[in-house]
Amino acid sequence: MNDTNASGNTDFPIYVGGEFKTTPQPLNIISSYSGQNVFTTYLGSEEDFEQAVQAASAVQTTMQELPVYQRAQILMHVAELLRENREKIGHIIALEASKPLKTALGEVDRSIQTFIIASEESKRLPGELMSIDWIETGANKDAIVQYFPVGLVAGIAPFNFPLNLVAHKVAPAIAAGCPIVLKPASKTPVASLFLAQIIDQTSLPKGAFSVLPMDRKIGNQLVTDPRFNLLSFTGSPDIGWEMKKNAGKKKVILELGGNAGLIVEQDANIERAAGKAVIGAFSYAGQTCIHTQRIYVHEQCFDQFLTLFKQGLANVKIGAPDDPETDFSAMIDENNAKRIERWVDEAVAGGADVLAGGNRSGNIYAPTILSNTQLDMKVCSLEAFAPIVVIEKFTDFKQAITAINDSDFGLQTGVFTHDNRKIHYAFNNLHVGGVIINDIPTFRADHMPYGGVKDSGLGREGPKYAIIDMMEPRVLVTDRTDGL
Repeated sequence: MNDTNASGNTDFPIYVGGEFKTTPQPLNIISSYSGQNVFTTYLGSEEDFEQAVQAASAVQTTMQELPVYQRAQILMHVAELLRENREKIGHIIALEASKPLKTALGEVDRSIQTFIIASEESKRLPGELMSIDWIETGANKDAIVQYFPVGLVAGIAPFNFPLNLVAHKVAPAIAAGCPIVLKPASKTPVASLFLAQIIDQTSLPKGAFSVLPMDRKIGNQLVTDPRFNLLSFTGSPDIGWEMKKNAGKKKVILELGGNAGLIVEQDANIERAAGKAVIGAFSYAGQTCIHTQRIYVHEQCFDQFLTLFKQGLANVKIGAPDDPETDFSAMIDENNAKRIERWVDEAVAGGADVLAGGNRSGNIYAPTILSNTQLDMKVCSLEAFAPIVVIEKFTDFKQAITAINDSDFGLQTGVFTHDNRKIHYAFNNLHVGGVIINDIPTFRADHMPYGGVKDSGLGREGPKYAIIDMMEPRVLVTDRTDGL
């Protein structure tokens, strides 16, 4: 690892084909909370991109032939080094992403688990022996189905989880035996560059991993370059679906967000539901794909839920992201803070009520509760990616399910109830990728299949499922009578 960075230097070189280097184009990372330049890195050039792709191509066979035990050891080594550097990388995330330190440290812990899970799953790569004699011409034949690495992977990561969503691309690629070139978000590239310093210490073949902050023109070659066999993108729907159009023949995995809903039935533990909902609505200023954006509460417990929710909100501490006591801090930039300000103002003009918050100070938009909204309002129909929540009453459970489904998105939904009939109805009728019972839709375990339907994306994250996406089946048919 770069000793100067380990001792606190704020300058981070990029990682190109196994080499750390600087370029003539510095990239200053500005804290959206303080406005200060907290780190400096560099933009990769066309030549850097080409170097990374050629280095990845050169080790493609080496990665395919890398024994599983070595892949597993590399992944566990990364997890160990992340654990050793937990506080350091937590502070990096807090500063570059304006993510409260306690939340940033939780992200590091999840990233450690992601690499551990990938290490375990690398030992369980798919494959099977199947009989072919289901048909007459298949008599005396068997088939071995083995999965092989898909080849070069292009990864494009978002700002909001600058370590763990990178881990969800890098760790499965290593487990599958695929080289990967990663473009981190330009606002939060430093956590992934620190990860590169960690991975550089392992026995992963040089060239199998590159981290290149790039401008959009150069970075778009990750989408269009036919040398890549798979594109894994996490980000906004408009950009993601356009990438799919331009990706050519490569496989495409998209995680594109949502406007997650929560249903609270009258038989629920209302105190638990309200407490969890505050976390789901306002953790990292609502800047998560499964941010709890829409809450439907049975009319019989609506007032109780709202009172408890407001009490929980009153305990949220707003402050500097690197303060260990802070729960809530600035949004990623002022443009997004102004955007959600406009959305709320439009909703109010259309008749919505602001029950808390509804104001902006620079990059901080206050935690906001809205009610009396309409389904076509932006705060309901679009992905807010901001610290707002809509809370409405319902009288019939099926009505609440219909309201959740009335969306272009379908990522996850939370349902608080102890009624098994309603649980199964929700599971069978919600058009989402995941249904979370007696918890918020913001819940995620890193080994579960994670992704959605409709505009929420294509494919699933979670190391096991990403590994399968990064591999392709090949069948070997043999004849038992050969040589007899």
